Amino acid sequence: MTLRVNTPKKPYDVIVCGAGHAGCEAAIAASKQGADVLLLTGNLDTIAQMSCNPAIGGQGKGQIVREIDALGGEMALNADFTAIQFKLLNTSKGKAVQAPRAQCDKKAYQLRMKHVLEQQPNLTLFQAMVDGLIVQNSCCNGVTTSMGLHFYGKTVVVTTGTFLQASTHIGQSKSEGGRLGDHSAKGLSSHFIKHGIELKRFKTGTPPRLLGNSINFNGLAEQSGDQDPTKFAFYDSRTDTEMFHVEQNRRWPTKGSHELGSNLVKCFLTSTTETTHELINENLHLSPLYKGDIVGTGPRYCPSIEDKVVRFSDKDSHRIHLEPEGVNTDEWYINGLSTCLPFDVQQKVIKSIPGLENAMIIRPAYAVEYDYAPPTQLKKSLESLLVKSLFFAGQINGTSGYEEAAAQGLMAGINASRTALCLNSFSIYRDEGYIGVLIDDLTAKGVTEPYRMFTSRAEHRLLFNHGSAEHRFLKKADIYNLHSSLRRENIKNQLQSTETWIKIFETNKSDSGITYAHQIKSVPEVEINFPESFYQLPQSVQNEVIYRITYDGYLKREIAAAKRIKNAENLEIPSSFSYDSLPGLRTECTEKLNQVRPSTLGQASRISGVNPADISIVHIYLERFTKLQKNKGD
Repeated sequence: MTLRVNTPKKPYDVIVCGAGHAGCEAAIAASKQGADVLLLTGNLDTIAQMSCNPAIGGQGKGQIVREIDALGGEMALNADFTAIQFKLLNTSKGKAVQAPRAQCDKKAYQLRMKHVLEQQPNLTLFQAMVDGLIVQNSCCNGVTTSMGLHFYGKTVVVTTGTFLQASTHIGQSKSEGGRLGDHSAKGLSSHFIKHGIELKRFKTGTPPRLLGNSINFNGLAEQSGDQDPTKFAFYDSRTDTEMFHVEQNRRWPTKGSHELGSNLVKCFLTSTTETTHELINENLHLSPLYKGDIVGTGPRYCPSIEDKVVRFSDKDSHRIHLEPEGVNTDEWYINGLSTCLPFDVQQKVIKSIPGLENAMIIRPAYAVEYDYAPPTQLKKSLESLLVKSLFFAGQINGTSGYEEAAAQGLMAGINASRTALCLNSFSIYRDEGYIGVLIDDLTAKGVTEPYRMFTSRAEHRLLFNHGSAEHRFLKKADIYNLHSSLRRENIKNQLQSTETWIKIFETNKSDSGITYAHQIKSVPEVEINFPESFYQLPQSVQNEVIYRITYDGYLKREIAAAKRIKNAENLEIPSSFSYDSLPGLRTECTEKLNQVRPSTLGQASRISGVNPADISIVHIYLERFTKLQKNKGD
């Protein structure tokens, strides 16, 4: 599709700025909603680039990817088709916190996603650097580019990642760029500030990449993939056309080098040594993190090796995972060794680690510092509270991780298109899925460090096992037409089968003389001889039946708890309600509530710095205020 005539009277429905993981999902989601979409990126060759670890999924993140798939997104399929190793994490724990993860071929992932975008109906791709917004009457009507081009749109989605006013750091060396050797988006930050949008600074980092044939793998612990891979996308509900929607139009390698579900590589494990830690401590004064050259806050849950050595000084070593970046390259990712120490120090650190004594660095480690916009400035739809029709998604909202970015992109893309088409907004709540937790945490609590999803963030995580995402989101997929009617019909049939077999197992007895349900609950790890017809069901249905029976009591309790919380969440706080004069309310709490202006008591309860005692006070005076207003009306 080529660029069409674009004027203020003939705007695109949605303009997406940036083609990272958030931008790709935003553009695809918007176009699937029937919107006319323009996707602008500074470099067509870095679409869906895996700037850090070439892996998808993990704790909390794997569940998000399955939810993205259940809502019509692309990340799950793209990961499955380009994966070179699959691993199900937390297998020793309960199924609610088990999470799929896949090591992907970095270039294959990027190229396939680019081809998806190229073939997507209603979607136009164009290489241009966005450097400004077109705003009239506090409403965003388009963007300007560094080439002097103007693009007009009914809505704009900003997914600039780590590129806003970005700078990279390696020791004393500092250069512009959101990635080493890449560009920095300079103009947008000033436009945001001009229109009242607050910006702050965050920092992230990446480890060095090594040449594989310079690594001595002898004696290192091997980490193989699972023999029976747990994939991200839901296939039992899909037709072949939906599964291979890109591959059918191009000879994409679905077999051979990237056979779906294959494990093509091994990863390895090593660790730092006392010598490593001595080298780092001796050279801390050369790290931009400790010299004060970097002012942005870094991710707590993915710290640099300098931070690990300083914060955990009692530890003699830290694990290092050696992970290949693809099947057609000998470049290896050194997971756990993120740093911005000078290059000569990086070389010494590498050589102090078992297996890496003669390793050759082919890309140095570095840190990136960039602007982000605190997400409390957004509605639940991810639309700006200050500028209408302007949406934000991804790392610009203060998150870290491909999965969190893609989920936000999906939500922003759906909502931007629905705004452009004059339809009601789309939302997911905390009791419905991890994406709901993510959006609520960002818009209500905000961030003080790059946000990363964990299962512990979801108070109803027992309801969010990764295999149930299609069932949980079926009603929303139906109402908002998120994927094909045939797929939705297949999901309905699977849900019906699940409920039918739960009833069968609760009433029918096995050979042992007790009901199948009782046997599943009492000895969940023991193999049970189920009726032959049960094994003919799709594997996803079998897994969901057993999960729901195993955790039946806990699930019922969680559902009841979610309903109770929802009653409080639904208690609306009128815009005229004042917190300033409430007796007993702490000053910090008053400031936070006035800043966020929560719309419900439930949202207020999740604001960082607001505790249960504060909520009790607000609840009491809110009921009095509501009663008083009602009496006035009568």
